Amino acid sequence: MTERLRWGILATGWISHLFTSDLKANGFDVRAVGSRSQAGADAFATEFDIPNSHASYEALVADPEVDAIYIGTPHPMHAANARLALEAGKHVLVEKPFTLNAAEAREIAELAASKGLLLLEAMWTRYLPHMVRIREIIASGALGEVRSLIADHTQKLSDDPAHRINALELGGGALLDLGIYPVSFAWDLFGEPTTIQSTATFKSTGADAQIAVVFGYDDGRVATTVSASDLKGPNVASVLGTEARIDIDAVWYTPTSFRVVGHDGTVIETYESEVVGRGMHFQAAAVERLVAAGTLAGDLLTIDETVAIMATLDAIREQIGLRYPGE
Repeated sequence: MTERLRWGILATGWISHLFTSDLKANGFDVRAVGSRSQAGADAFATEFDIPNSHASYEALVADPEVDAIYIGTPHPMHAANARLALEAGKHVLVEKPFTLNAAEAREIAELAASKGLLLLEAMWTRYLPHMVRIREIIASGALGEVRSLIADHTQKLSDDPAHRINALELGGGALLDLGIYPVSFAWDLFGEPTTIQSTATFKSTGADAQIAVVFGYDDGRVATTVSASDLKGPNVASVLGTEARIDIDAVWYTPTSFRVVGHDGTVIETYESEVVGRGMHFQAAAVERLVAAGTLAGDLLTIDETVAIMATLDAIREQIGLRYPGE
């Protein structure tokens, strides 16, 4: 039986609200929250009925009633926050993108291994039931030989230069915030690409506004992704095989529906998601299962794969000429 962990929430922003809401709605033990102020921590604790609230991240990770820390800060803080929690002996779930770059990812991965602690990227899409079913269908051979993936993640977000999505100093831009989803999906289905072709447009702040990436593989497979922060598209995805395809409805990386469609248009299978909340709790369940089993490298998304995905994002950024302050 999976051992229930006591969770601590590091940071009280929008993504932490979503994650904590799903945990509370699905019976997880959220024991503490840490913010940069006592007032912020108290407000979050009151909203979610969390017993312990802390005025600093240091106090949160030192809480003896906490076993695992969820990190919901902006990307540039992920590595430092993860290091803080790991040094305190806590298992860590880091919001995606895992870090700013692969060098940071390797550093905290090595620290977690040295401490014997689980470190996992919060790429929650991997754990959603419809994605589990998609992997089963592909493995069954129902699509024939899978040859291509097409996915977009395009949102019309704020144009305010001060907004986090447009601020390079906060890791803003379409690639890390939005592109991480289809890039990780391509890694999930096809593994490491052998070729990468990227192009991008930029905002006045220097943040990437639109980015298109094509991955090639030695066996001829192709993955095509488009991400944007300044315009909204269909946000759908398709997995194409020699015998059939899977069409995933909007929004494809959240709990949604899909169809398996034959080349003659026949619908072979229809799937409808039935999930309580947004579905972010499935990754927390994976953390608890892995810790209970002593499998500290991960399974659906290993720490080695997370580091490699960050290296892929680094390669894309090199192609489009995107660097973050301090790199």
